[in-house]
Amino acid sequence: MKLTLAVFISIAVLAPTSTAAPRSSVYVIDHVADGDTVALRNGQRIRLVQIDTPEIYFGTECYGPQASATTKALLPPGTRVRLFTEPATDRVHQYRRLLRYVVRVKDGLNVNVQLVRVGAAAPYFYLGRRGRYASLLERLALRARAKKLGLWGQCRHTPYAPNRGVRTLAAKPGMGRSPGSVGVRSAAVAVRGDPR
Repeated sequence: MKLTLAVFISIAVLAPTSTAAPRSSVYVIDHVADGDTVALRNGQRIRLVQIDTPEIYFGTECYGPQASATTKALLPPGTRVRLFTEPATDRVHQYRRLLRYVVRVKDGLNVNVQLVRVGAAAPYFYLGRRGRYASLLERLALRARAKKLGLWGQCRHTPYAPNRGVRTLAAKPGMGRSPGSVGVRSAAVAVRGDPR
C-alpha cells in the first residue's frame, strides 16, 4: 500500500498541470517607427518598455536617427518576435501603444536590453517603476557610457537620468552621420530566452 501511494504521489507531482504557462504568441514586425517604437503586421504598435531612445519626431535629438537605425537593423520587416509584459509597469502607454519587451524568436535576443547594451537607448523607469531588468539595464547603460558607445559618445553632455528618460541636445548639421548600428553585430553576450 505504501509503495502504491508513493508511486501515485510521484506521478501527481511530476505530471504536467493545466496551469502551466503557455508559450507566448509569435508576432511579425511590420516596421520600426523610431528607436523605441515598432509596428506589428497585425496593426498593433509596441513601445519598448523600460528604455528610451533619442527622439526623431518633433525636433531631432542627437543620436535619434542612429538609434532608429540600430532598432531597424535588429528588427527588419518580417522579423518574428515574442512580446512580454513588465509587471512593474502599465501594460498600455498613454498613446495606446502596448508596453512590452520585444524578444526575437530566431535567437532569443531581448531587443530592449540590446539597445541599452550598444548605447542606442538608456534605461527609463517611468514614475520610478523598476522592472525585472532594471539592475541589468543600469549596469549596461553605465558600461556603455563609460566606453562612450552610441549616444554616450556622440552626445557627450547627455545626463544619465533613468527616472526621466534620455534627453540629448538637438542634432547639429553633420552630427551623427557615422554608421548607425554601432555594436549591433559585435556586441558580446545578449540576454536570451524567455525574459520572465
